[in-house]
Amino acid sequence: MLAFSALAAQAQATFKVTAIPDESPTELARKAAPLVKYLEKALGRPVEFTPVTDYAAAVEALANKQVDLAWFGGFTFVQANVRSGGKAVPLVQRAEDAQFRSVFITSSPAIKTLADLKGKSVSFGSASSTSGHLMPRSYLLQAQIDPDKDFKRVAFSGAHDATIAAVAAGKVEAGALNASVWEKFVLDAKVDTAKVKVFYTTPGYFDYNWTVHADMPAAQREKLTQAFLNLDASTPEGKGDFGAAARHPLHRHPGRKLPGHRTGCPQCRAAEVKDAACQSNLLRF
Repeated sequence: MLAFSALAAQAQATFKVTAIPDESPTELARKAAPLVKYLEKALGRPVEFTPVTDYAAAVEALANKQVDLAWFGGFTFVQANVRSGGKAVPLVQRAEDAQFRSVFITSSPAIKTLADLKGKSVSFGSASSTSGHLMPRSYLLQAQIDPDKDFKRVAFSGAHDATIAAVAAGKVEAGALNASVWEKFVLDAKVDTAKVKVFYTTPGYFDYNWTVHADMPAAQREKLTQAFLNLDASTPEGKGDFGAAARHPLHRHPGRKLPGHRTGCPQCRAAEVKDAACQSNLLRF
């Protein structure tokens, strides 16, 4: 009787989900709502979206098992894996996130290449953002441009949409951000492309994924994975970044080559992000 009661209590325990705050809190809550409802039905238990104040808080929440599932970028996954002693498990990922890209934007006609950024004011997103800071910085360094030495001023907007706003308002002369957020802003006519333009797009890299702690029971991990893989792209929960971030299982066959991947090993792809973080002196724990 006691064992049955314990199992029943576990089944009803609230399943907590969080995400790196790479957009405004309102936008994240909007994106999470349909997925939360879907997961409640799929898992048969209450599900709660738990917002965090910054990227570091998302990392700590998963590492300390304060949440069950986290939507990370490539860099925050690496940070969580280091912080948890190697216990962060990437669960599912969109095909496009295996070859994600960042864009550099500007409202200045004088800026046409990365080299033109020297002596200019440039905004990144969050300091812990893969697509809004780490990888743009990495590609700048590869182009022999050191933001800390070569830019007139380095700013951090905190989020991709805030970077667009800063460039559009003339607060900075250029900015780097997530390519999909930029494309969404263009599609929704939220940015004047006659004024703000993309002048450089990075090569692809490993980025967004849904991650769990290794201590999650295997059966629960499998049930969660299948729930994501069963998402229908025509439904509210299956659309957008959160719902669509589920097209390839990353933990079932870690050595298998997957469509859109340079290698089927997510840990290998994450190692590329980790190398970029180390070379940029951004991985600190």
